[in-house]
Amino acid sequence: MNKIFISPSILSANFSTLGKEIQNVLKAGADIIHFDAMDNHYVPNLTFGPIVLESIRRYPILAPIDVHIMAKPVDNLIPLFAKAGATSITIHPESTYHLDRTLDIIKENGCKVGLAINPSLSVNIIDNVIDKLDLILLMSVNPGFPAQKFILNTFKKIFEVKKKINSIEKKIYISVDGGVKFCHIQPLLRSGVNILVIGSYIFNNINSKSIIKKIKNEIKNFKNISIV
Repeated sequence: MNKIFISPSILSANFSTLGKEIQNVLKAGADIIHFDAMDNHYVPNLTFGPIVLESIRRYPILAPIDVHIMAKPVDNLIPLFAKAGATSITIHPESTYHLDRTLDIIKENGCKVGLAINPSLSVNIIDNVIDKLDLILLMSVNPGFPAQKFILNTFKKIFEVKKKINSIEKKIYISVDGGVKFCHIQPLLRSGVNILVIGSYIFNNINSKSIIKKIKNEIKNFKNISIV
């Protein structure tokens, strides 16, 4: 799985010009849009709902969108986000009483299945459902707000998740979300991360295009080193 994806988190974007902001990062070379849906219940923040996702699709934004739902309960929201245009839906195990069933709901609604693991949660949570997953999202901050500091223990968890994936020989992407800056990119790629979710580092810079170019060059450098 050699492909590495840049996934800007629009939680850090300018909401007043959201469609344009998304279009700009995609033109600059981003691959996947990370859409954080928060309910001010499961996490202490309130962000986007399905109507916002639908309006993004009508802009039109055609790129893959991973809807990261941080809400409880979550089951009733999944069909709404799927209908609004989600490519994949990533949920937290704590947001449901019946994780296996919830993951099935995502699949039944035509989306790729993702599971997010908070910093304090053991990666062993995936053991009984790993066969259902297309994406494992490791939170490198506590969910809820942008511009937090990257939690270094995330690297240990990436290694543990990679080991579990390799043991079943299934194609599952590893994504990391929270506090990712330029200095983290090479270590994350060496650890086996496929999707870099980056918010503040991209959107809080005056020239997001140059930042994405810089990230892409770093990915290219990693690939060249890895081949040798």
